[in-house]
Amino acid sequence: MDRVQEGRWARRETRRARVRSRREVAGMPRGSSPKRERQYEHIKDSAEQRGESTGRAQEIAARTVNKERARSGEARTASRTSTKDISSSRRGGLRSHAGAGGPTRAQLYAEARRRGVKGRSSMNKAELARALGR
Repeated sequence: MDRVQEGRWARRETRRARVRSRREVAGMPRGSSPKRERQYEHIKDSAEQRGESTGRAQEIAARTVNKERARSGEARTASRTSTKDISSSRRGGLRSHAGAGGPTRAQLYAEARRRGVKGRSSMNKAELARALGR
């Protein structure tokens, strides 16, 4: 690599570092409140703890905070889905407590066949669960 190419490479790397540091500092849109910045950091940290990549965690946090800003009237523009749809925090709360839903009908049927339950072919999921003592 000659000196010209080395110089270009060095400039490119420093430019990338500046852009990266600007993104890290910026994080949130200008004019956002300290509350929204805390919310963004909290959501980002939670997503990273769940195993999301850093980029995906930032995306999730930004989308969530932007939707909340739009719902509360803090953003200049807001889409219809942001304002009319269920809030992000409510949706997360609904999903987090749903549970697994138990085994499928096919799984219950297979277990009933192994145990030799009579009339299993005409039973629905609830009836199969009852017959198996679940």
